Amino acid sequence: MNVTEFDSDTLDGLSRILSAHDVTDRGDLSRMLPGADRIDHGSYRTIKQLIKIALRAAQANSGSGRPVLTFLEAVVRPVRFAGRQPRHATLLRELNQVLAFSGLVVGDDGKVRPVIPARTLPEAQERANRLRARLHDRSVHPDVLLACRSELVEHNYFHAVLEATKSVAEKLRAKTGLTSDGSHLVSEALCGSNPRLAINSLATEPEHSEQSGFANLLKGMFGMFRNTTAHAPKVTWAIDEIDALDLLTLVSLAHRRLDAAVPHSSGS
Repeated sequence: MNVTEFDSDTLDGLSRILSAHDVTDRGDLSRMLPGADRIDHGSYRTIKQLIKIALRAAQANSGSGRPVLTFLEAVVRPVRFAGRQPRHATLLRELNQVLAFSGLVVGDDGKVRPVIPARTLPEAQERANRLRARLHDRSVHPDVLLACRSELVEHNYFHAVLEATKSVAEKLRAKTGLTSDGSHLVSEALCGSNPRLAINSLATEPEHSEQSGFANLLKGMFGMFRNTTAHAPKVTWAIDEIDALDLLTLVSLAHRRLDAAVPHSSGS
């Protein structure tokens, strides 16, 4: 990812947040940021001043903002916040409000990704909250929110679709012990006269029809979304917010039915 140099206001905002949260010190700068060990640390009275001058020098030496992002990724690595998840979430939220104006976001995994640049502060703040709030309004299954948590923060509908559909496959494998994927996984788990997993008692013809319809629904979901997102370039397959909401609601239905599904006694 090519990154242009960040302006002084952006560097100031990042430095302010990092120093306020006390998540980096002079030693971190020397270890994680190229050239920071050559700065006279004694010339800067506060850690905020030192962070900003070190970031500015690093990107000036490289001719890009890449060293700044590399440093941020090192500082916010999830392993550094083991047992302190709320603090990590707060730090990411504040950093992302600044980075949004540069068309960037840090995900829950600590990796920086490009997004559509924000133009106003309310827009930058809204991105972290709007889609999640709308999903909560629909009482979407918690596993859907968990599966695409960072994508929701990134306002990245394309990868939200991919991660949400992955979560259905993961649950199918966990409940059946199968190792396949996509349509083949659905066939192995839910199809046939003696499926491995049943969403009802399979005692009547309508119940068999319901089971078959649910299997076909999952196959269609994987075919339309999982396979497409796995192979199509993001720029050629756009997903807007309404599409994302509808798909994630569909995935929520899939999760609820799978939660209630049980191993079929005649399955193999």
